[in-house]
Amino acid sequence: MIQSVQRALRIMELVGRHADGVSAPRIAFECGLNRATAYNLLRTLVYERYLRRDESGRYSLGLEVSDRYSELTRAMAGPSTCGEYMRRMSGETGYSTFVARFVEGRPAVTDVIEGNRSPHVEDLIVGFDDGAHATALGKALLATLQPMDRARFLRSAGMRRFTGHTLTEPDAFEYDLAVYGESGVYAEIGQFKDGVACAGVVIREGDAPDERIVFAVAMPLDDIRSTWPILTERLRAAAAELQPLL
Repeated sequence: MIQSVQRALRIMELVGRHADGVSAPRIAFECGLNRATAYNLLRTLVYERYLRRDESGRYSLGLEVSDRYSELTRAMAGPSTCGEYMRRMSGETGYSTFVARFVEGRPAVTDVIEGNRSPHVEDLIVGFDDGAHATALGKALLATLQPMDRARFLRSAGMRRFTGHTLTEPDAFEYDLAVYGESGVYAEIGQFKDGVACAGVVIREGDAPDERIVFAVAMPLDDIRSTWPILTERLRAAAAELQPLL
């Protein structure tokens, strides 16, 4: 490993956690660096525009980070067919739509279209790869794994409690997958965020996990209870329409 690169990344991670900026001495202390090394790395990161330094000497993320994120969203986006379908469904229903797939072995959001009737979930952005056990898109992807592989993933990733409804025990999670697996449409009801529900369906199978794609929609909690039969039919229709095109 190249130590200077690792140190620069640790600095950026630290700065990114502080919206109001961080002073150089604090960066040096929290990253375990001597001040000379910290200042050299900070100067380079500012010069390359990955960090910016304000008049008080505090550092925050720079505009190049935004540029790299834009490139990430383009690189991770699914086939253009998915994007077109997402825009159409979000426009017709008002619900936010998502595409997800396995990225480096973890279920990750790869595309998002926000709908005007869905509560905003700030975490569910392109690149989000946490809480697979608590999201419909994560459940749908994990359901494609063999039980031993799924258990191994859950042990490694953990089953963090996001709300009072989050499933945090593997046996309860397996039962949940079995129930929804009968219809092929997986759901979470207030398990990731209170007041929000999500439903997802696999739209592309594949021999390798990273070939599999899931399509999901998010909505107010009450909507999923009142529209579940219609919603499941709509998602199964989405899978039938998209699968031959992917």
